Amino acid sequence: MLKISFKPKQVTKKITSHLQDRTRDVIMNRFGLTSDSEKKTLEEIGKKYSITRERVRQIEDAALALIRKSSAYKEEQAIFEELKQLIHSLGAIVAENDLLSHISKDKNIQNHIGFYLELGDFFRKHREDDHFKTRWSVDDEIAEKVHESLRKLYASLSDEDLILETEMIKRFFDQMKDVSERYRNEEIARRWLSMSKTISKNPLGEWGKSSSPNVRTRGVKDYAFLVMRKHGSPMHFREVADAISKTFNRKTHYATCHNELIKDPRFVLVGRGLYALAEWGYKTGIAREVIRDILKREGPLSKEEVVERVMKERYFKKNTILVNLANPKHFKKNKSGLYTLV
Repeated sequence: MLKISFKPKQVTKKITSHLQDRTRDVIMNRFGLTSDSEKKTLEEIGKKYSITRERVRQIEDAALALIRKSSAYKEEQAIFEELKQLIHSLGAIVAENDLLSHISKDKNIQNHIGFYLELGDFFRKHREDDHFKTRWSVDDEIAEKVHESLRKLYASLSDEDLILETEMIKRFFDQMKDVSERYRNEEIARRWLSMSKTISKNPLGEWGKSSSPNVRTRGVKDYAFLVMRKHGSPMHFREVADAISKTFNRKTHYATCHNELIKDPRFVLVGRGLYALAEWGYKTGIAREVIRDILKREGPLSKEEVVERVMKERYFKKNTILVNLANPKHFKKNKSGLYTLV
């Protein structure tokens, strides 16, 4: 939490004191500066005073202009300078929610700070769009570099990518070449990354495209993918369900987990109740079919080589592989003692 040296409610009272009652009430309600901290819409305020939405907007704009011209506003320039330096310390551009939560957890105080951001000459608001959350900046050059670097970073990602945070930060700074050392640190990089709506991290802290199910987890199958990927080797569906419950604090029934693993092509059944990720190279099929595919693909192999190759693709007991390999209807040895297809 970043401490501010001024008392927002007192400042607001001072810089709005010269406004007419209705005008001041419009400002207080539009920015949520009242005791209930609720920001009222143009329509809600219009109904209260029996005026149009457009008239409310005009009153708001005129009030902000009057405040900026007032002596009280000029006398409080130190607080705007303080907020400017605070935003610089957070990276010169920062998501609105991130900025306000750094200053206070109190919604009313946050609304007062938001009011000053709208008033101040130092601050530029970038409205939410398809790529970024609402954000505030105090340096146009830095803001443009951050936006461009985030766009390039997104374009470099595939839908399947899951990247550790340290690597993601490195990739981000690789895109953003010319940036002051003042801003080249992991904390600021995380803050910049969090402005993006197209890049985000999953519950395990791995980054990727926000649209990917590996990042935006929506059910048991997505959580199963994450726990199995973290585990790194095949797991029984009961183990997967237990890992989901433990890691994400989501009670998962064994039957539900099993059904989700069966239906999703990201998972491959490699043994009795045992699943692997398809991306690991495991294949479906009984032992004989797996052996046949391997020999067809690689040509004659020794017994040991067949066992090794099969174990990389499926979880069979060694004896199961050898029994199938000994079936003369499907496999035979050549003159070199290597196994081939019949």
